[in-house]
Amino acid sequence: MTPNLETKRISSRPKRGFGSRLTGLGSSSTFVGYLFVTPILILMGIWFYYPLVQSLIYSFQDISFLNPDAAKFIGFGNYVEIVQDKDFWTALSHSLLLTVVAVPLQAIIALVIAVNLNKVMHLKGVFRTLYYMPYITSTIAVTTVFMYLFMQNEGIATQLLTWFGFPDVSWYANVKYALPFLMILTVWTYVGFYMVVYLGGLQTIPNDIYEAGRVDGANGWQQFWKLTVPMLKPVTFLVIMSGIINVMQLFDQPYALARNGSLGSPAGATSTIVTYFYSQAFSFNRSGYGSAAAFIIFALIIALSMLQKRFLKEEI
Repeated sequence: MTPNLETKRISSRPKRGFGSRLTGLGSSSTFVGYLFVTPILILMGIWFYYPLVQSLIYSFQDISFLNPDAAKFIGFGNYVEIVQDKDFWTALSHSLLLTVVAVPLQAIIALVIAVNLNKVMHLKGVFRTLYYMPYITSTIAVTTVFMYLFMQNEGIATQLLTWFGFPDVSWYANVKYALPFLMILTVWTYVGFYMVVYLGGLQTIPNDIYEAGRVDGANGWQQFWKLTVPMLKPVTFLVIMSGIINVMQLFDQPYALARNGSLGSPAGATSTIVTYFYSQAFSFNRSGYGSAAAFIIFALIIALSMLQKRFLKEEI
């Protein structure tokens, strides 16, 4: 074939215009995928990323929502003031203590319940629903019920605990027992949800593994510790990470305990880092200061999650 004939053949081919290329793009699965996720990305940009960036800008300003036009750039002034505030360190210590105590405790209780519930042959759905109910019930309602249970002279839980040497006091109104009361309330609220998560993980473990363990002479405890726990490692990672996020963002329960008083009542015993942020931003109208506290919360959650990832040696 001569070069002239080849050139004529190439030139005679119909050229694809912009419309045909656009039609081809529209029929591709990639374009359809982007088309479906675009509304979600737009909503996330409006309701998440834009407020996040705006809050970051506010954290470097002396600004109030009552008079945003009088905003003044102060650099890291808000962060320096937060670090020097004793109330911040008190709230942070409460949040960290709740994390250290409540998160492992609710994970252990949820795992124990899930393992035993997985052995139930009948009415498993009923028991699963009963355990899950506190999680989907209004936090304010659950907190109110617990306040009656731990009320002085009348609370059932208070009267039972007196048998073990605890004083007959209203736990939620006592400076010494208010934080333990909040821990018990937090564990009760979330343990049902994590139980369902663990139960789903248990049902993915093949029975052949347990049969092989029984053939090798492993008893019930050895099967649980050597087989069940390692197989549930990814689920445990999810449970603990979710627990850290939920506890570090704890607000509804302390807010209900305040009963229209100052957040952290009694006497700051139930203050958390989120109630500290809320009080500064909305009660004292220090939007920039509150935004700085919010970003400190964000940094702490990321740091704790990374430490947990390193401890469990689990890749996200």
